[in-house]
Amino acid sequence: MSMRLPRIARTLAAIATLTAAMASAQTFPARPIHFVVAFTAGSATDIIARTIGDTMSKSLGQAIVIDNKPGAGGTIAANSVAKGEPDGYTYLVHSAGHSVNPAIYSSLTYDTVKDFAGISPLANLPNVLVVPPGRYKTVAELVAAAKANPGKLNFGSAGAGSATHMNAEKFRAVAGFDAQHIPYKGTPEALTEVMTGRLDFFFAPIVAALPLIKDGKLVALAVGTAKRTSLLPDVPSTVELGYADSDFNFWIGLFAPAKTPRDIVNRMNAEVTKALQSPEIRERYATLGAEPFSMKPEEFDAYVKSEVELNGKIVKAAGIKVN
Repeated sequence: MSMRLPRIARTLAAIATLTAAMASAQTFPARPIHFVVAFTAGSATDIIARTIGDTMSKSLGQAIVIDNKPGAGGTIAANSVAKGEPDGYTYLVHSAGHSVNPAIYSSLTYDTVKDFAGISPLANLPNVLVVPPGRYKTVAELVAAAKANPGKLNFGSAGAGSATHMNAEKFRAVAGFDAQHIPYKGTPEALTEVMTGRLDFFFAPIVAALPLIKDGKLVALAVGTAKRTSLLPDVPSTVELGYADSDFNFWIGLFAPAKTPRDIVNRMNAEVTKALQSPEIRERYATLGAEPFSMKPEEFDAYVKSEVELNGKIVKAAGIKVN
């Protein structure tokens, strides 16, 4: 009898744990959810986070609070979420740069693959090569100026290893010129520097640059994708202009800490999928030049792992170094 009591106690404890987990899943979410955004307010990542967050909050019945934690290519935000409570109330919204950072930061305090549970991608969107008004009329002029002044032209990014940086590095390598990279905390800061003429060029997310292009504050020379975008039908792609393999897939995704309960991960994935299928999001995305992009959690985890491997090769080939 005495030996059976511990077994009974363990069984009851297991039942209690399971019951608590089921109750938690049934009541989730019971309070506001936080989206920790890896870049500044007004960046493409921020705009997508706020857009889909507004729609998801209505379905979930709880507010989704946006916390911007920019800096160091998004690693500050990623670290805070990786080390956060895996209770389903804190998520990371990051870009393709998340899969680049392992190759360029030697001192990451988290594991990009092991410390996160992928919820789903949120969007694909093109970058657009922008320059100050009156400086360059074509991509050919920009490339010629860069080759005539090796290392003297400068370009911005939303952080070392960000999609904006990688797109520029791929283009620079294919075009065959050297230029000075200047990283910023986010896209808005870099856009301001282009408008003032302190930056020669920037591969900006179209979602953030389009209003400035339409207002004549920036000039769009090309899009950093394989094909043109319907939002700028008269602007060619860098690939179309003969710079093969200069395009970069700029995605934005949602992540939870690795030990977040699987039922909550699946619930959030279902909410993202439902939001992306809504007319509200599709209409909003169309105005931003973004494409809905979703996967199941396990598919997204595998995709991120493959992106880490692919971008590691690109970083090595381009000689990108941060620390």
